[in-house]
Order: sequence, then C-alpha cells, then structure tokens
Amino acid sequence: MPTTTRRPAVFWEHRTYPGDLAHLSQVRSDLATDLAGFDPDLVDTVQLLTSELFANGVKYTDSGHTGGEILRALSMPDPATLRVSLSDCGGGGGTPRIPTERTADAWDWAEGQRGLVLVQNLSTAWGHFRLAPWADLGTHVWAQVPVDPTRVPPDLRPYVFTH
Repeated sequence: MPTTTRRPAVFWEHRTYPGDLAHLSQVRSDLATDLAGFDPDLVDTVQLLTSELFANGVKYTDSGHTGGEILRALSMPDPATLRVSLSDCGGGGGTPRIPTERTADAWDWAEGQRGLVLVQNLSTAWGHFRLAPWADLGTHVWAQVPVDPTRVPPDLRPYVFTH
C-alpha cells in the first residue's frame, strides 16, 4: 500500500488578466488584496516581481496580442516560502533569460531587459518551464521569496494534498 504524505500548502485562487500593460495596476491591486495581513515590504516585493514577469509575458509572447491572457498563481508551498507564478499564451518562441552577452557599457546604456536581473536579485529562486515541451503553448515563470512563518496571517487555510 502506498505511503500517504500530508504536506500543508496554501493556494490562492488563480487569476487571469488580459495581456495588456494597462491591467498591471489590477494585477498589483489583486496581490495586495490576496496578501492582506502579510508584511507590507513582502507585498511590495511580490508586486514588483510580478510586474516584471507580467510585463515580459505581454511584451515577448502572444499574451500581448488581441485576446491574449496571462494566468497568475500564488501559493505557499511551505510555511516559509511564497511563490508567484505567471503563465503566458506562448508564441514567443523563446524562454526567459538574462542577457549575458552585454558589456558593462552596453548594460549602462540599455534601458530595457533588466527585469529578470531584478527578479533574480529580489527572489531566493526563480525559474521557468514550457507548458508543453513539444509545442509553443506558453511558458510558466515563477519566483519565490522567503516568508517569516511567525508573521504569516493566522487565518490562512492550508490546502492539504494526499499523494
């Protein structure tokens, strides 16, 4: 008989947004609502991370075209970690990456493509995977930040998996 492992996790309801930067204020507002009771600095950090990932999805994928969307997921996979994830509609043909071929002068001159550097520096970990490795159906990008378990709002209800 398989062993049953219980792992507490907290999941917020997924949210879907039109792939338009005009909706970024709603994305940030929803995060503030969903994370009510958490440390305001943590909320600010998650909003900034999410803004960067959302903007990349709009700019570099079909999510930014008419009818495109971005799906946001928010979870606490363990009591000391908060993870925000965004999935785009694909069509970009590539995967998120930090440009490494620039010289120091080129970085000083560049105005864009610094978002993932920001994500890397503000999160404890980040990454991505294609939603369907055999087709360009979208990319799921995530970032996680540490949470002081003693400062988590007491009314969060964990979702208990059995596997």
